[in-house]
Amino acid sequence: MTVHRRSLFTAPLGDVLRELRGARGVSQLELALRCEISPRHLSFVETGKSQPSREIIERIGEELELSLRERNGLHLAAGYAPRYRETPLDAPELTIIREAIEATLGQQLPYPAFVADRHWNIVMANAGMATLMQALRPEGLAHDNVLRQLFDPADLRPFVVNWEEVAGDLLRHFRYDVMRSPFDAEGRALLDEVLAYPDIPTNWRRLDLGDAPLPMLRTVFALPEGQLSFLSTIAQFGTAWDLTVQEVRVEAMHPTDDFTRDWFRSP
Repeated sequence: MTVHRRSLFTAPLGDVLRELRGARGVSQLELALRCEISPRHLSFVETGKSQPSREIIERIGEELELSLRERNGLHLAAGYAPRYRETPLDAPELTIIREAIEATLGQQLPYPAFVADRHWNIVMANAGMATLMQALRPEGLAHDNVLRQLFDPADLRPFVVNWEEVAGDLLRHFRYDVMRSPFDAEGRALLDEVLAYPDIPTNWRRLDLGDAPLPMLRTVFALPEGQLSFLSTIAQFGTAWDLTVQEVRVEAMHPTDDFTRDWFRSP
């Protein structure tokens, strides 16, 4: 039975566990051994014959390397309240996180940096990013989502010199995340949307995009006066207790040549 299009927060526990195990290639026996519970007990949990404790739910989440969002889904499917909060980034409780992000964006100046959520929607950006986007599209961007910006021919796509390299690598990252989260209907819809844009390489529509995503990526933008070249790094919080904190990512774009450095430092 497949429940890819169902909500993680409404599907029965057995369906949720089978889907999450399958997405990670972990058998029922292997998961039981990892969690130090009997295969019989795990089988009963998946068939609805046994009720797992919160401790077992957390153990399963840890062994399957589930996100906090997915762990909340497991708790709900088992009849418990969600364990982890999803706090707005501008909430007082996340002041220290927001200050750390703002400091990172500020330290990157005059070069670009931005913050995106799990679906690559831009939620914050520094002045260097605004300068770059203004130079590329003075009329404004068509989207506030990085995937849509890169794949839409009416947005940033025409300005990316090495578009196939950049878009292909971002797609690998995003597809990997979506394939491991079978209940992420929003992510799957976004993946289908970007693959529907014109002139997408045919092989990109297959599940396997070849090599694993690169830890860093070179992006080259074309301006009338020359090319701006960057090497991007992505940072995330290693220890998270909140969905927002776990899912937010900070991308810093580092210039790779003198022309790019001088362009940003010129008055």
